[in-house]
Amino acid sequence: MKTQLENIYSSAKADIEKAQSISDIDEIRLKYLSRKGEFNSIKKGLKDLSDEDKRVVGALANQITQDLESLLKEKHDAFYQKELNEKLRKDRIDITLSGKYIPHGKVHPLTSTTNEIVSIFQNLGFSVVAPELSPEVETEYYNFDMLNIPKEHPARDVQDTFFCKLADNVVLRSQTSGAQIHVMETQKPPIKVISPGRVYRNENINARKNNFFHQIEGLYVDKDITFGDLKGVLNEFIRIYFGAARPTRFRNSFFPFTEPSAEVDVQCIMCQGKGCRTCSGTGWLEVLGCGMVDVNVLKAVGIDPEVYSGFAFGMGVERLAMLKYAIDDIRLFFNNDKRFLEQF
Repeated sequence: MKTQLENIYSSAKADIEKAQSISDIDEIRLKYLSRKGEFNSIKKGLKDLSDEDKRVVGALANQITQDLESLLKEKHDAFYQKELNEKLRKDRIDITLSGKYIPHGKVHPLTSTTNEIVSIFQNLGFSVVAPELSPEVETEYYNFDMLNIPKEHPARDVQDTFFCKLADNVVLRSQTSGAQIHVMETQKPPIKVISPGRVYRNENINARKNNFFHQIEGLYVDKDITFGDLKGVLNEFIRIYFGAARPTRFRNSFFPFTEPSAEVDVQCIMCQGKGCRTCSGTGWLEVLGCGMVDVNVLKAVGIDPEVYSGFAFGMGVERLAMLKYAIDDIRLFFNNDKRFLEQF
């Protein structure tokens, strides 16, 4: 049996020397060292030997097994490294070549402008109205009646508002101002909120107008609120948004739900107030409308105007983005032109 072991060992070593690949090594391992291999077949005969022979032959069998395992591993590692080097040589990457450009999506300029405006007002103490208090599909009651806009007001004309044919008195909101009514009906003063969202107007589309756009409504109601508070908040917003102190002016205006009302202009960004085509030679650009909340609006929602007062303002996101980034056509925001969007 000892001679058989030595012969098998010699045969196995010869096979290992002749091996040409990892698959050859695997076959040799199966032939000699597997459960059905030649060494195990001989080991099964150990039970028929004397105790002395068992110790001698058993020790020799274990030593040969260990030697073969070592030789097989050494050969396997050599073949593995060789195959790996060959694969690396064939699959070599030239790191001096430029990589493939994979374009990344970007935040839309209207979204980033909205986020910036909201962030500024949040830092000024305003909170954002919950979506359910600022619906895009609205009733005439909230879009007009509660905002002190009577039935005969021109704003109710079909040329300005999208009315629903399937239900009476239902419209696509033409302003975010309806949100202030929802808020004042559900919350008691002090109220200090902003409401961003889309609005819709039945207008012809051109470089300055679109039939839907984005507004941000603001409302502040508390005791002893004055027009001076309104001017302070809006001047601070304009300073932060445009990045520097910029001359502003408040012009008398009219909105049915505020009294007194005003429109706010900033010095023209293009010509620094000298007069140009963008500002029609005036040196000023309109940025938003505002005013003190009309007493009729406060009464309609159950807030005592003798105790509380407040101001409201509304601004177009597209207009503010156009002013900040010198964009001269509102349609660019909605055309999905990559050449335009990739600039932001």
